[in-house]
Amino acid sequence: MKRLLLILVLTFSIQSLAYNQLTIQTVAERTNFESTSTYEDVMNFISILEKGSPLIRVENIARTAEGRDIPLLVIGDPLPQSPDDLVNDDRIVVYIQANIHAGEVEGKEATLMYTRDLLKEQDTEVLNHVVLLVCPILNADGNEKISPSNRSHQNGPVNGVGVRHNSMLLDLNRDAMKIESPEIEGVITNVYNRWDPSIIMDCHTTNGSYHEEPVTFTWMLNPNGDRLLINYMRDKMMPAMASRLREEYHTENCYYGVFMDPTDFDKGWFPYACEPRYMSNYVGVRNRLGILNENYIYADFKSRVQGCYYLIRSLLDYASQNNMEIRDMISKVDLSTIRRGMSPAPSDSFAITYQPKPTPEKVTIKAYEVEAAQSGSGRRRVIKTDRKKTVTVSYLADYYPVTSVKFPFAYVIEFPDPYIIALLKKHGIKVENLIQANTFDVEQFEIEELTGANRLNQGHYTNTIKGRFVEVQKEFPAGTHVVRTSQPLGNLIAYLLEPQTDDGLLFWNYFDRYLVPQWGRGYNPYPVYKIIESVDLKTKQILGMPFFIRQTSSSRLTN
Repeated sequence: MKRLLLILVLTFSIQSLAYNQLTIQTVAERTNFESTSTYEDVMNFISILEKGSPLIRVENIARTAEGRDIPLLVIGDPLPQSPDDLVNDDRIVVYIQANIHAGEVEGKEATLMYTRDLLKEQDTEVLNHVVLLVCPILNADGNEKISPSNRSHQNGPVNGVGVRHNSMLLDLNRDAMKIESPEIEGVITNVYNRWDPSIIMDCHTTNGSYHEEPVTFTWMLNPNGDRLLINYMRDKMMPAMASRLREEYHTENCYYGVFMDPTDFDKGWFPYACEPRYMSNYVGVRNRLGILNENYIYADFKSRVQGCYYLIRSLLDYASQNNMEIRDMISKVDLSTIRRGMSPAPSDSFAITYQPKPTPEKVTIKAYEVEAAQSGSGRRRVIKTDRKKTVTVSYLADYYPVTSVKFPFAYVIEFPDPYIIALLKKHGIKVENLIQANTFDVEQFEIEELTGANRLNQGHYTNTIKGRFVEVQKEFPAGTHVVRTSQPLGNLIAYLLEPQTDDGLLFWNYFDRYLVPQWGRGYNPYPVYKIIESVDLKTKQILGMPFFIRQTSSSRLTN
């Protein structure tokens, strides 16, 4: 009897200790939202969660230039030890990322709060249908530069925040295509390629128009993503999350954007960033569901953190209730992308330029009127008034092509550039070599004008190119690199390798050394050739890190 009593007491003590560990507060909570967490605070918080629950473990995404390990929290029931454990598992993977800009800290606090509460409550609806990945502090180096002088126009926390850039002075939310930072290389290789999350949310703080809603968000916008996924987000998932956030969690919200003209609301509401250098758009080009969260800069810090927290809850609620639908839809889109690349139709195209059109439904914004003014330099600016005005306006968030090019069967890279091949590998793209010399009918891009930007952008004088495609017959030697588009990442392949895209490898200077002759004038042809129609390619694969596709009970896709 005494032995049984001792066992009960010990069991109760262990359970009480675990519960107490799962009631820990974040720095924001315990300082009444006057401070935000340091890197050490975050890592200590995570350590306590690990000790308090068997449903969480921690991986490393990357190590920063200053030597900090970036944590990836893996939460599940049962807890997977690797993606291999999810083969034939109906749960979908959801990845939430915060602090990519270390002055925008709501997501850092909110992700920690949500993870704690999920483990404490052991929400079976979520845990039965979702494996959750969380990175609360992606820009760990920037976070350690906390100062009240950073983002001083922001409404708290009063004790300051970190800086936007990482320790290499790179904006991590401009690095998805060129992958020059250890942080983004880690996200793409150790999260996207390794775990293949179906949904990704990236947490930020706004700089923009004046309104009452503390939480804003939108979906992936680039038109070179799959239209089925874009429309699903626009018409079903985002409205459902917005409604739940407002009705169940009593949090005012609107879709992310700025007024086209802050003095004339009727011109519309506009989310201006659609290139895939931005993480939420990048995942859309990868055939996954991307969400950009922007918490309203002029709301108080507590409202921003709580709003972000409830947005996370709304996302996990939706994902857990619709996991099968999301999983099957993504499998369908992946298969469609592979089949298109195997035999492109004459109508298959890729958007080079695009512009936004209004979405089918207008949006309602609880706005503040502004007054026009002149700055000391003579530039036009606006001043917020106390006059509130609720407006229902067009949401210019449906991007459609203006000019397009043919979508090819494969790209042939003329020169064996190790940096280009390494970058394709990091993205998870499969690259092959020709086994023997061969002659193909290809499209060759002839450059007519090449202009470098006047100002550095993330360390690059980015390129603008003009020219035209011509049909030629060209022989390529054995060993030439070939990239087929019959891969789940077919859209990303085209974005990186088409010469005229606004975010490809030519834009970011990867091909500069090949574009002009060493002697003489004019330009060399762009050294990536397009095989438009399906041909019998004799190749061998050279890539050791193909894009991972998780098998499910209804999907047997392979790469």
